[in-house]
Amino acid sequence: MKKLLLASAATALMAGAASAQDVKLGVLLGFTGPLESITPAMGAGADLAIKEINDSGKFTLGTVTAVRGDSTCIDAAAATAAAERLITADGVAGIVGGDCSGVTGAVLQNVARPNGIGMISPSATSPALSTAEDDGLFFRTAPSDARQGEIMADILTEKGIKSVAVTYTNNDYGKGLADSFGAAFAAKGGTVTISAPHEDGKADYSAEVASLASAGGEMLVVAGYVDQGGKGVIQASLDSGAFETFYLVDGMYGEALIEAIGEPLNGSFGAVPGTDSEGAAKFQEMATAAGFDGTSAFSPESYDAAALILMSMAAANSTTSTDWTTKVMDIANAPGEPILPGELGKALELIAAGTDIDYIGATAVELVGAGESAGNYREYSITDGAITTVGFR
Repeated sequence: MKKLLLASAATALMAGAASAQDVKLGVLLGFTGPLESITPAMGAGADLAIKEINDSGKFTLGTVTAVRGDSTCIDAAAATAAAERLITADGVAGIVGGDCSGVTGAVLQNVARPNGIGMISPSATSPALSTAEDDGLFFRTAPSDARQGEIMADILTEKGIKSVAVTYTNNDYGKGLADSFGAAFAAKGGTVTISAPHEDGKADYSAEVASLASAGGEMLVVAGYVDQGGKGVIQASLDSGAFETFYLVDGMYGEALIEAIGEPLNGSFGAVPGTDSEGAAKFQEMATAAGFDGTSAFSPESYDAAALILMSMAAANSTTSTDWTTKVMDIANAPGEPILPGELGKALELIAAGTDIDYIGATAVELVGAGESAGNYREYSITDGAITTVGFR
């Protein structure tokens, strides 16, 4: 059984433990780039956990300050530079992020590992990250796309869809998800007529859509980004009449897509990480009170990522990454007193008393394997110009 030991005040003054001071937490997300429409709610989710920790007055290591960095989602060099600034110039003790898989992997290998800084990503989902060398420094509150591929195959098969064309953004995220889905769909007897990459940032996707249409399929699976190429492929498909219905992966979830395309999206559907848990409902209430949309993609995961980092620091009585990262799996999993959003102060009290906690959080947190979400999904459809929840898986 895990034990969270309360260190003495004398120990708190030793190397590896922080005195009461400003504790800086990096928030490295794509504030610009192909996910910029959902990133504000992600940042707000992390900020909400930080505020709750500070307001509790129970975090004895200091006052927590968020320091933001822009990953751009797609530019590994820019993300790496931003992470280096967070660590060397700002002195962050941990990072919420990155967001997109490619930049997250680059930051992990080129910045976090060399500097010994822990990361918890709320949205990097590439299966390759499950086996990446991380020195025990990397975790994610989002599930791997190995799981998402299975969910996609289940939904399409249950709807009687037997053949689809697939377009994916040409990076680690898109390729990994397309491959995962293709294998899962084939195992269920489905056929992928074509699995073709698209580049983000283009003004015209008619050539890509022509290739997809010539291969055929009952509908088009779009494994892209809501503010970039995925949206462009959908618009070109509708303009040409190539496809009328679309499966939308997690990177395509967002009100911005409906605002951009409108009524023609009716009948399309997809899934995004999410649960119908008590914690999810509580987080949405808190988010609404704080003035942002708690149902926005990866916002709950961002709250959980920040909360896990700070509670792990409390459990280790240290802001040093090689200390607090050893506590993440204990904090996130049973056994222990269940902790929901809004109960972070209670969690800190229990940790200080040496009592085990089981952080449930906003996403029914359960970390498996090397430290990633086991994977719960909210299935939805677009009906009458609005996102409607169908169920949970």
